[in-house]
Amino acid sequence: MKLPAIHGVIDRRILVNYRVDPQVISRLLPAPFRPQVVRGWAIGGICLIRLKGIRPRLWPGRCGIRSENAAHRIAVSWDDGGVERQGVYIPRRDTDHWINRLAGGRLFPGRHHRARFDVDESEHHLRVSMRSGDGSAHLEVAARPSDAWPDASVFASRDEASAFFERGACGYSPTTRPGCHEGIELCCTGWAVHALEVEHVRSSYFEDNALFPPGSASFDCALLMRDIAHQWRALPTIREAAAAA
Repeated sequence: MKLPAIHGVIDRRILVNYRVDPQVISRLLPAPFRPQVVRGWAIGGICLIRLKGIRPRLWPGRCGIRSENAAHRIAVSWDDGGVERQGVYIPRRDTDHWINRLAGGRLFPGRHHRARFDVDESEHHLRVSMRSGDGSAHLEVAARPSDAWPDASVFASRDEASAFFERGACGYSPTTRPGCHEGIELCCTGWAVHALEVEHVRSSYFEDNALFPPGSASFDCALLMRDIAHQWRALPTIREAAAAA
């Protein structure tokens, strides 16, 4: 990829996280990626992110675009020259903006599917739903900010979860070229998350019994970020043959 320096603001980012049987999720990962395991569980999830002011670095802010986006993610690690790296593998991306769809697989990693987003949010409550144009993917989450942390989470606290996901800034996606995975890094100028109390969550991906047999994936926790300046940076392409060597 020839990705220019892209700047903008994360207007709102919801991370809905699932704990998943590591053996089940390993079957969904290509080489060289392997699941990160936290207290016996792999971590999957959905990133629902609204971006604004997205533009090349030297362009004025008024030229930036605004979009709603969803990414299904799996927390992974891989070896790079004898060094273990951490990040996320992103099997699917959805967006409501035509520029993102056009750039997906060209300037940005991964195909971006056309999707419709319905958003209803205030300071005290959020509801976001997404349905892809081809009908193959849909999700919905309703939540409210909370100071409490769910007792059932694999993470002992919000701070532990925050640190874990901050380390997952590097994301790799499949390409149309067999065995090639393109990457992008999210570089935030600040990192601040808040816990969310989830009232309702549905995901056609994590509820697909062909991928996740009953009992192998369940909701774990959710986090919220707002008003974070950031930059996207391209990462070296990972090729399976090279990784195996």
